[in-house]
Amino acid sequence: MNPVPRDKPPGRLKNWRPYVLLTIAPLCWAGNVVVARGIVDTFSPVSMAFWRWSLAFLILLPFAWKRAAQDWKSIFNHWKILCFLSITGISIFNTLLYVSVQTTTAINASLIQTAMPAFIVLFSLVLFKEKINRLQILGLILCMVGALIVIMRGRVSNVFHLAFVQGDLLMMLAVLFYALYSVFLRKRPAIHPLSFLLFSIGIGSLGLLPIYLWKDFSDGLTGFNATFITSIVYFALFPSLVAYFCWNKGVELIGANRAGLFINLIPVFASFMAVAWLQESLKLFHFTGLLLVFMGMVLFNRKIYDAG
Repeated sequence: MNPVPRDKPPGRLKNWRPYVLLTIAPLCWAGNVVVARGIVDTFSPVSMAFWRWSLAFLILLPFAWKRAAQDWKSIFNHWKILCFLSITGISIFNTLLYVSVQTTTAINASLIQTAMPAFIVLFSLVLFKEKINRLQILGLILCMVGALIVIMRGRVSNVFHLAFVQGDLLMMLAVLFYALYSVFLRKRPAIHPLSFLLFSIGIGSLGLLPIYLWKDFSDGLTGFNATFITSIVYFALFPSLVAYFCWNKGVELIGANRAGLFINLIPVFASFMAVAWLQESLKLFHFTGLLLVFMGMVLFNRKIYDAG
């Protein structure tokens, strides 16, 4: 059987594996937001980010060090872009996410993440002159409006009174940094995915180390109780490693364009988790924002479906 081309409709493809993989990744990322929201009032966001990535590095090291050793020359020659990707995608994004959920809900934080594909497109247009058509521009606008509705909590008057929740703005800033990370991934050297992940996690952890030490020594050391340890193990295994491998394999199987729509599953999963475990409530502006984001992503990817 001939393989299905990337970024093409699946036709009669009956292989369910990529769709399962692309569902597992958003499920893990949704759990990341909800678990962080549940413990962030007790533990430092910087501590959570630092220990999450440090443990993920130690878990990955036995499986990836041989590949990294083989790719070391290429890693050394491209250290600048690799460090940029590590700091933006590992250090900054995840720390801002954990800080944001101190003052916003898990539902809001997950919904705002659905604007990420739109900002990736926008940065690609501005930085790399990638062309988009009018329908894609409309989809881009709908995604941004949907995210803004969530940030404004359904009230346009918040724009004039600057009545924003700090966590929502920090989450949007985190999304901007991850969009930059995603756009500049095209500049990464041709090294094995395990080498790239190991280096990214290692440098990302080192980037957090000075902030972690400063925060813990100034605010008091984080207590390593059962709740903290269990949460860190979850963060390291599922949102960091399992989600990464599932997402990248799924993208490899069906292409980046179609896979990108699965990002919209993050707020769906997170909403149910947050309502069940954190007693958060869904409001009309949540549904409105999610609907606009989903419509925007469908419009942006419509040419993929029309091609079939």
